[in-house]
Amino acid sequence: MLDILLKDCLYFTVSHLSRTINRMAEEAFAPTGLSPTYAFLLMLAAENPGISQKDLCSALNLMPSTLTRFVDKLEAKHLVFRQSEGKNSLIYLTDEGRALQPAITEAWGTLYHKYSAVLGYDNGNELTKIIYEAAHKLDRV
Repeated sequence: MLDILLKDCLYFTVSHLSRTINRMAEEAFAPTGLSPTYAFLLMLAAENPGISQKDLCSALNLMPSTLTRFVDKLEAKHLVFRQSEGKNSLIYLTDEGRALQPAITEAWGTLYHKYSAVLGYDNGNELTKIIYEAAHKLDRV
């Protein structure tokens, strides 16, 4: 009875999905020693050397203060370093950060295959697309 009420609510449905996929992601990324968000930050820095903190905030949908804390922690682990360029703080991987990339890529693949095996690859890809588009539309409200 209660499930009927909540299954028609986008907020509760997405929250449930978020907790479930987060648990799966934490398991998949555990071998890297990083949380999924830290790992995705490193992937973005690997693909975009010298990425600005502003661009990372936008890509990861994080507040600047949160991103600064994340970068501080990754810097303390010697995985990234900052370089100032005018008012911008640019993020680069260290050798240690680059060395971690194969494990991060493997973890991302593990997560993708794990949820795709349950949802089906086409359904999982379509669901991802729908949620991505919905989030961006709702961001503008």
